[in-house]
Amino acid sequence: MSSYDGVYNVKAVSNLLGIQPGTLRAWERRYKMIAPKRNEAGHRIYSEEHIDILKWLLNKVDQGFTISQAVTLLENNQISVHNQSEMKSNKVEPDYSNVLMDELLQSLLNFDETEANERLNRAFSLFSVDKVVFDMLNSLLHQIEIQFDKGIITAAQMNFAFSFIRSRFGIILHTLPVEGLLPKVIAICGPNETYELGLLTLTIFLRRMGFEVIYIGASISDNDFGNVIENLKPAFLFLSCHKGENVEKIINLVDDLLKRYQQLHIGIIGREMSKGNSLNHSQLGKYLIGDHKVQWKKWLKEKLDD
Repeated sequence: MSSYDGVYNVKAVSNLLGIQPGTLRAWERRYKMIAPKRNEAGHRIYSEEHIDILKWLLNKVDQGFTISQAVTLLENNQISVHNQSEMKSNKVEPDYSNVLMDELLQSLLNFDETEANERLNRAFSLFSVDKVVFDMLNSLLHQIEIQFDKGIITAAQMNFAFSFIRSRFGIILHTLPVEGLLPKVIAICGPNETYELGLLTLTIFLRRMGFEVIYIGASISDNDFGNVIENLKPAFLFLSCHKGENVEKIINLVDDLLKRYQQLHIGIIGREMSKGNSLNHSQLGKYLIGDHKVQWKKWLKEKLDD
């Protein structure tokens, strides 16, 4: 049996580690340091890997760290959960989340979909959805782009990797509930844009925040933007721009939409937008939301507080 398979229920973990079930659940909800699977009855089931992580955290708490400090240390300097002797001696190895992403990247560059699925499944079994999607995979996507730009990997390798991650993002998106607790949002690629991964990452983030997000994805005609906005009446419109040749088009689109829908909040993401050239920031600065969840939260808070 794999050490990633769930074998312990909450009571067993409580007895084994001396931690109250309520405390364990509270830690999971607040800090998301592990993501136990659930059995057919809906009960949490913990693996040997989860036990190792919890033991390490409890040891740090016994040493005088707060649980939040211990979790931060875990995420910044992830221990190797494969080596019990190193766990006990508190040696800190390179971030295990980075190790997993390096392994996933190699699987993708080798066009090995089966192995890639196994490695990504392992990441989801050990870490929360938020950490895997917004930290680990987001960084991996940037790494792939950089390697392609430098000629280290081929277009075929990049496209295969993007297609694989796109399919997994789609599964996550369509399994998230549409709660609609916060304002309605539309997410669309900018004019002539086809790259969706950045926009999908943002959409998953917004869904988990409680926004009612309508994901359209691939670019639509300029005329259709008005029809979509008038029919759906969103509070926010998010656009992506990945190609430099489309920056001017997105500037013109934003200008036109804001003349017609003055109450609409528009946010823009994408590689070309994040480069920070003078054209982008002089004409689109207040619409640029950044490329990470910390920046997204800050931008959204400012708009919601208006």
